[in-house]
Amino acid sequence: MNAEQKQVQKEIIAALKVQPQIDPETEIRRSVDFIKAYFTKNDFLETAVLGISGGQDSTLTGKLGEMAMAELRKETGNDKYQFIAVRLPYGEQADESDAMEAIEFIGADKVERVNIKDATDAMFAAVEDNGDKISDFNKGNIKARERMIAQFAIAGAHKGIVLGTDHAAEAVTGFYTKFGDGAADITPLWRLDKRQGKEMLEVLHAPKHLYEKTPTADLEDDRPALPDEVALGVSYTDIDNFLEGKEVSEKAAATIENWYKKTEHKRHLPITVYDSFWK
Repeated sequence: MNAEQKQVQKEIIAALKVQPQIDPETEIRRSVDFIKAYFTKNDFLETAVLGISGGQDSTLTGKLGEMAMAELRKETGNDKYQFIAVRLPYGEQADESDAMEAIEFIGADKVERVNIKDATDAMFAAVEDNGDKISDFNKGNIKARERMIAQFAIAGAHKGIVLGTDHAAEAVTGFYTKFGDGAADITPLWRLDKRQGKEMLEVLHAPKHLYEKTPTADLEDDRPALPDEVALGVSYTDIDNFLEGKEVSEKAAATIENWYKKTEHKRHLPITVYDSFWK
């Protein structure tokens, strides 16, 4: 990396609060306590909700959510605290078995299933009735947003909140759907990179194949199970190294910086006239 890239790297690390290394047990405790504190502060809440895909991020977030709810039940004597795992397939999911294994590992108090195919297809058709052409990529974003509609609806029915799976390696690239999987009430993994999440799952004794599988958003019909690293043009190893302050190639640094700059709007609340973002 050149001097300018190293300066940008420092700025990004500071903004996303990434540590060069973590103690997994400390960060597990920190995340669980964070979730519990949010519920304690807002004592009308009873339920944490999260869609489970069977990948690393939802498996880790789900486990932390279940741990927090179990501890709150024990500490308060209130059995209404619960974690609801939600399956949100679009038709049939190829790795359904991974999702169910993740839910078993999490130990979810309750499991609900909402197949988003009909809702997604109906929205797709309704918009195209106006003469608009919806690309496969755009349809993928519709899927992500339909999943959040379901999760917030379930949370609303159970005095709950929706947990988010956003972490630093995802935030730096903006690799999520705005107001889709990027929408949540709280994000327990924010500050951690992909490698650090794996370290935490290892300590929690998660099934190894769930956090070592190839990460994919799996939103596009034309390119099913497209690996994240292919879509991003950079590896998670390079992203994690960058976020931990390590040296990466100039090409990798430039790719990460480019994603960070062009997805800034995703990390910002809706813009007002008082914001400097648009000026």
